[in-house]
Amino acid sequence: MIKEISAKTLLSRVSGIDSIFGLDYSLNLYRGCQHRCIYCDSRSRCYGIEHFDRDVLIKVNAVELLRDELSRKRKIGIIGTGSMNDPYMPLEEQVQLTRRTLETIAEHRFGVHVITKSNLVVRDIDVLRKISRVSAAVSFTITAADDELSKKVEPGAPPSSVRFRAMQRLSEAGIETRVALMPTLPFIEDSWENVSAIIEEAHRCEAAVIIPWFGMSMRDRQRAYYYRRLDESFPGLRTRYEATFREDYMCPSPHAEDLYRRAQGLCMRLGIATRVKPLLAPTAEELRLFD
Repeated sequence: MIKEISAKTLLSRVSGIDSIFGLDYSLNLYRGCQHRCIYCDSRSRCYGIEHFDRDVLIKVNAVELLRDELSRKRKIGIIGTGSMNDPYMPLEEQVQLTRRTLETIAEHRFGVHVITKSNLVVRDIDVLRKISRVSAAVSFTITAADDELSKKVEPGAPPSSVRFRAMQRLSEAGIETRVALMPTLPFIEDSWENVSAIIEEAHRCEAAVIIPWFGMSMRDRQRAYYYRRLDESFPGLRTRYEATFREDYMCPSPHAEDLYRRAQGLCMRLGIATRVKPLLAPTAEELRLFD
């Protein structure tokens, strides 16, 4: 079910995992997501979204709120979107809320970082190129090199090969592209064969940065959902998870240390960064000098 809601605020300061992407602010235009990724932490009870996959809420006043909030910011920064849901889920093709938001960000000369699993982002290359005068980057979440596996763990999203093609198009247009190699599901995606294939294909598609996390998180409602999906798609694996992680929130791959070492080495040889350089942001007043 798709519903419209009015938000009271939109921008929030960044903390936690979002900070590794070099963000200053974050925003979410929707609540809930149509991609139905089996590992998504946003199903957790603490986020208060009862039917995360079934009900998607559209913040219909987001553009107006953003315009007002940005007009009162003196320091230019990077705005991130995509941490709680995908800004390019299927309904965005008709709603175009993400596109209108990007146009507002371009108008106010802020930077942007988008995380997505969708090739729909190529629709907005024209706006992203305008934003890139300050800073624009798109990270594609890719956790499986194999399309068949990606459809099992991210059933509502385009397969990995489609994301790689979109990455290539953005790179050719001069937009910085990155890979969010996270989460890496233990006992499913944490083989060097899978990880190295993602890194090598990202290099072929001209990704500038790869940010890996060799593990996943699990808590309350999301853990229960994940285990049901394991029973359906990976019979017998649930028992191994329960024995290994019990009630732990952070669930690193048993191979995490080795994977980090090998991934760092391969990225270094290929000339791919594994850390985002922060933007040295000018003030709004300084940018106006170039008007």
